[in-house]
Amino acid sequence: MSSPTKLLSIFALLALLIVGCGPAAPPEEFAEEYAMVEPAPPALEEPAADLLEPPAESAATTDETFALVDYNIGQQSERMIIKNGDIKLLVKDTEVAIDGVTQLVRDVGGYIISSRVWYDDWYGTGYKSASISIGVPVDQFETALRRLRGLSIRVLDEQATGEDVTDQFVDLESKLTNLEATRNRIRTFLDQAQTVEEALTINEELSKVEAEIEEVKGRMNYLSGRSAFSTILITLSPDLPVITPTSTPMPTATFTPLPTATSTPWQPGETVRQAGQTLTKSYQSITEILIWLVLVFLPILAPFVFVGWLLWRFFQKKK
Repeated sequence: MSSPTKLLSIFALLALLIVGCGPAAPPEEFAEEYAMVEPAPPALEEPAADLLEPPAESAATTDETFALVDYNIGQQSERMIIKNGDIKLLVKDTEVAIDGVTQLVRDVGGYIISSRVWYDDWYGTGYKSASISIGVPVDQFETALRRLRGLSIRVLDEQATGEDVTDQFVDLESKLTNLEATRNRIRTFLDQAQTVEEALTINEELSKVEAEIEEVKGRMNYLSGRSAFSTILITLSPDLPVITPTSTPMPTATFTPLPTATSTPWQPGETVRQAGQTLTKSYQSITEILIWLVLVFLPILAPFVFVGWLLWRFFQKKK
């Protein structure tokens, strides 16, 4: 068989393998691996004979019904639920509440994801508030919420949500099993490659399958981690004191008595002194006016006076 014919045969086999990566049952050589991935239904406990005494004609049907019910109960207990909580608390002392949240995380075996602290001004005084995000084991979710309520004066707001990802995880397990089987088959083809071109082509397909396997494993790890630990966002708000406005007393009006007119004796000396001061001020004012006339107004008016005098002389000569 020529090399191109072999290459076409390998491409056809690879196409059939990739198409067969659906939810089909695994091959026989991977039956043991598949059995390890898919857990068997839990064993049934035999009920008491006096409580489950079926009629003779329906004994087989009754046993089958009880087996189905018990299997569903086992599957329900293994469901993967991603839980999230958001709770806002009014606390008396924010610092004490933060210590309580930290102790709660230690007690339930959780961890603190993030925290933030800030201060709000209230009539000139800063009051501490905080926001803390914690992760707690999923079986301690309700316990953690109950203990958080006990740290507060009042619960301002509380919200809890859940997402069932069991079906997603089961689908990923099935896809991973099929991808691993495909990877093993491609490795077998790689060992049987006779030319460099065939080896490169098969190796390229192998890289694609391995990358898809890693992506599926990463998604499965994420779902496992998120379903194992629940996230709770806690907001702590301080109980602000009630400020009562204080009345400011009105200022009392004080009245100043008007001075009463009293007759003063005649003092001619004081009159002479005041008259002399007035005369002095009058001469000072006249002197200041003359200074202004000589130094300011005369230089300003002199050119106009001179031009007027020249015009007057000119017209006098004409006449």
